[in-house]
Amino acid sequence: MAVKFLGQFLLEKGLINKDQLLAALDAQRASNPLLGELAQACGWLTAAQSAQVNAMQRSQDRPFGEIARTLGLLTDAQVDALLAQQKAGRKLFGEILVQLGILDAEQVGLALEMQASERESAVQGLDLGVAGHPLQPVLRTAIETCSRLFMRTLKRRSQFSSLVENAAEVAWCSVVGHVRVESSTPLVIGLACDGATTAAIASAFLSMPDTPCDDVLAQDALGELINVLMGYVVKETLPEDARYHAAPPDFSSSLAELLRHDALAVSMVSELGPFVLVVGRGDANS
Repeated sequence: MAVKFLGQFLLEKGLINKDQLLAALDAQRASNPLLGELAQACGWLTAAQSAQVNAMQRSQDRPFGEIARTLGLLTDAQVDALLAQQKAGRKLFGEILVQLGILDAEQVGLALEMQASERESAVQGLDLGVAGHPLQPVLRTAIETCSRLFMRTLKRRSQFSSLVENAAEVAWCSVVGHVRVESSTPLVIGLACDGATTAAIASAFLSMPDTPCDDVLAQDALGELINVLMGYVVKETLPEDARYHAAPPDFSSSLAELLRHDALAVSMVSELGPFVLVVGRGDANS
C-alpha cells in the first residue's frame, strides 16, 4: 500500500476523471492563496518584498510570516490577520468536490475511510521496514523536512508514500543526485526522480513556472534543493557541536548503487510529481 493525495486516490479508484481532478485542484488552489499573495492584495507588501521573503525561505526553514516580521515588513497583527484570512478561506479537497457537484458528501466520506486505511497500511510498512535500523531517525527527519521544504520553498505539497524495498521498484528514476556528508557520523542524502519531475521541481525552485528548464539547469536546481535538504537534516540529526563537510551534489551514481549499502529509501508524492528520498551511510563506497 502507498499513501496518496486524495485526488490521486480517487482518480486511481475510478471515482473521478482527470478533467474533474484538475478542475478541483484549480478550485482548491484558488481557495488557499499564499500569504504573500494575501499581503499584496491588502497593500501591505509589494511584489518585490514578497519575492524577497520567498527567496529567503529557500535557505531558512521558517514560515513566510515569521521571516516578514523579522525583516520588519509586516507587524505581528498583520501576520495574524493574514493567517486568519487564509484559514477562513481554505477548503479541503473533499469539500471542493462536493461544492463542484463531482461527488456527494457520502461518497467523499467513504473514500476518505478507504484512503485512511491504505495510509495506515503504508505507515505500518514503514515502521516495520525501518525498525531497529540505525538510520531510522535520520530517515524520519528527512521525510518531515522534505515535506516542509516543498511547501515553504516550492509552494507545493509533498508527503511520504511508501517504503522502497528494492531498486527495481524505482527503476523509473532517471535523475539521481546525492550529497555526501563527512563527519563523525557520515551520511548520504539523495533525491531521485524522472526528467519531468526534475524539470517541474527546478521551475518551482527557481520561481520560473512558465519557463521550460533544460536538463542541465534542472539538474543544477535539484542539486541545490538536495543541498538545502541536507543542511536541515544534518542540523537536526547531528550533535550541535559536530563538525562536518558536505561534498558538492553528485549525479554520477545510480539509485541502485546508492541502495546497495544499507541505505533507506522511500517513495514520496508531490504536486510536482513522484520522487524518491534516500538516506545512507556516508562512509560506504558507492
